Amino acid sequence: MSKRTHYCLLITVLLITGFAEAQQPKKIPRIGFLVPGTAVSLRANLDAFWQGLRDLGYMEGQNIVIEYRYGGGKDSRLPDLAAELLRLKVDVIFAPPTSAALAAKNATNKIPIIIATAADPVGSGLIASLAHPGGNVTGVSLMAGVEISGKQLELLKDTFPKIINVAVLANPTSRPTAGQLRLAELAARSLGVQLRVVEARDASELDGAFSAIKKAHADAILLLSDTIVQSNRPVIVALAANTRLPAMYPYSSLVDAGGLMSYGANLADLFRRAATYVDKILKGAKPADLPVEQPRKFEFIINLKTAREIGLTIPPEVLARADKVIK
Repeated sequence: MSKRTHYCLLITVLLITGFAEAQQPKKIPRIGFLVPGTAVSLRANLDAFWQGLRDLGYMEGQNIVIEYRYGGGKDSRLPDLAAELLRLKVDVIFAPPTSAALAAKNATNKIPIIIATAADPVGSGLIASLAHPGGNVTGVSLMAGVEISGKQLELLKDTFPKIINVAVLANPTSRPTAGQLRLAELAARSLGVQLRVVEARDASELDGAFSAIKKAHADAILLLSDTIVQSNRPVIVALAANTRLPAMYPYSSLVDAGGLMSYGANLADLFRRAATYVDKILKGAKPADLPVEQPRKFEFIINLKTAREIGLTIPPEVLARADKVIK
């Protein structure tokens, strides 16, 4: 065979190979979305997450696919849902709260897991430290610690100075709840407030929990950051209103739904920032090397309409401190 013929054949082979490779469909990244709540309860935050992805050039169905798995308010469903995502061979699992992230981590130590609202990722065992996660979990922390609990109780006390006994709605089966309670008790002692813990494991126990709050003659209610609160907004807001007691919520979405007041991180901002972690992971970054960030935006929201309806007066100086007042 002449050199010329050899080169022609080589070029032909290269052209054919290149054409064949060009015809191969490019693999579209598949993201697993694992949450204990419902699509309705997470709509605003999910929209923020998607906006974050769009800002980075991702479009669902075009260059990214998301497999949604909702627990419907039941943490017990999360392990099975996490197993489903593994069978689908997702590239990344977005599991915002602690319960979902733990279920995902128990299912895999290889697939990257992104958090957005985990209250205490170190204390719950998700990561080794904020600066050096050390495993397959990273993202954004909710930081529902002493700073948040202390501020929530302080705002309650400033708004209603006569408050002494505060009922705390807590889910005893939730791992982050124990840590939040310890920190809330520390803050309560410094403010001269006494806490009474009232337990509710799921939606079926909410009626009984709020009945117990009324019987305990509490002066106010503090609701901790937990799936049961986020997933049962209308029910919890209605039950709290029936007590006619001041209630402090961890999420602004509950105040939008008719709750009295909230102080905490801006969840939409956390979900939006979590999208940047998805992008970094898909581009080759390792979760162990990506520090877990903390909230940048905290908001104090007051629903003045609700205050009027249940016969409460919000002092003008407190209204002036609010980031948003619903009239």
